Amino acid sequence: NTLKVETGATVTVESDANQSYNLSDVKVAGTYASAPLNLSVSQKYRLRIKTSKGVTYLSDFVEARVSPVVDSISWKATDDGLQLYTNTHDATNKSRYYRWEYNETWQFRAKYFSRFKADGKAIVPRNLATENIYECWGNSISSSIVLGSSSKLVNDVIYLNPLTFITSDSEKIGVKYSILVKQYALTKEAFEFWELLKKNTENLGSIFDALPSQLTGNIHNISNAAEPVIGYISAGTVTQQRIFVPREALPNAWRIKYPYSCSEPDSIYTVNPVTGSRDEDAVFQTKSLLPLEAITNNNGAVIGHTGAGAQCADCTIRGTNKKPGFWQ
Repeated sequence: NTLKVETGATVTVESDANQSYNLSDVKVAGTYASAPLNLSVSQKYRLRIKTSKGVTYLSDFVEARVSPVVDSISWKATDDGLQLYTNTHDATNKSRYYRWEYNETWQFRAKYFSRFKADGKAIVPRNLATENIYECWGNSISSSIVLGSSSKLVNDVIYLNPLTFITSDSEKIGVKYSILVKQYALTKEAFEFWELLKKNTENLGSIFDALPSQLTGNIHNISNAAEPVIGYISAGTVTQQRIFVPREALPNAWRIKYPYSCSEPDSIYTVNPVTGSRDEDAVFQTKSLLPLEAITNNNGAVIGHTGAGAQCADCTIRGTNKKPGFWQ
């Protein structure tokens, strides 16, 4: 089912010192944000939401938690793939409960290199500097819930907490992989909410798994306390760290699986030597195939081009050819 986003709402952050900060609609429907705020971590905060229909939801006041720095993002090459971990500690022993989100970016390549393009009239050389469709970057935001706690330890240390796993044949690690990890320190109550949400959404799969539990957050309809409201508001700072993992650092035996089935490139001649038809016009100008390399005769004259489908020759159908500003 598709969730219905709430647009046109009035969203406000309120402190227990009677300060309020308005959030505004941003480009993504249902998303609200503010300019950077200099909030005090010594105060408590809550969120007030008034929908376009006049219904008001109010969260409980929550204490602001200061996240310690991310000590490191580490990884290990296993027999099956790449396991990533997060590591942190709080020397004051005050954090104890953590949640992580991550954003993955990876460099990948098309199966075949296209040196030419169809311009509507002829097959012409591609400007490889501005019309690159061979090398691209993909992006993915974490969808799983990643939690960690040191509550049962003497020291507030998180070491080798599993973050995500990438199979050894994944295109993500075919050229270079990067992950940006964001770390949040949680209250015990927030941690328990996320832990229960994780159990309800990720760990159900067999008759032996626990049944879904009632999920109670800290947001309430001020006019109807009986209305179930799923969600938990937290306040605090965010720390983050990015790492890169180049293909050269991974086992040579790993073989990357291209996401599409690609046959050998076809040879398409300008004029079909058998039928006399202009095959290049029918194939390349209609974008049925993309031209790759020139085919020449014994005299060096171009008599056609090899061609492949866009899935095999154009990386932009599943990524961007704009190099990210942070890329190394």
